[in-house]
Amino acid sequence: MSDDIKVPGFQSSDLIASLQSGFAKISDSEKQDLIKKTNGIFELQVTKDGQTATWTIDAKKTGSVYKGKASPKADVTIILADDLNGQKAFMTGKLKTRGNIMLATKLDNVLKTAKAKAKL
Repeated sequence: MSDDIKVPGFQSSDLIASLQSGFAKISDSEKQDLIKKTNGIFELQVTKDGQTATWTIDAKKTGSVYKGKASPKADVTIILADDLNGQKAFMTGKLKTRGNIMLATKLDNVLKTAKAKAKL
């Protein structure tokens, strides 16, 4: 896992680093297939104690995960607290999204693909 993607004090850093590791293990053909199916850039804005850490999952151009704001602009921005379970947060209204909400539903497939590769 890459330490340069981590933000000290954020629990989410370990998860994001794991996703980055998974994306690095996806073959070029699998990555192109994932990009074709997803065609979206997801920006994650995670807050904790008044600070915000931002990461981007690019499943549109590069098939990568990196720290920082999306470039080009994100298709979907997901905003949540660092200590929240994403699914529970969404159901209780504590997770917010901006942009193409229908595209946000494709993020699950992206995460599952990266998670499977990270375990190898």
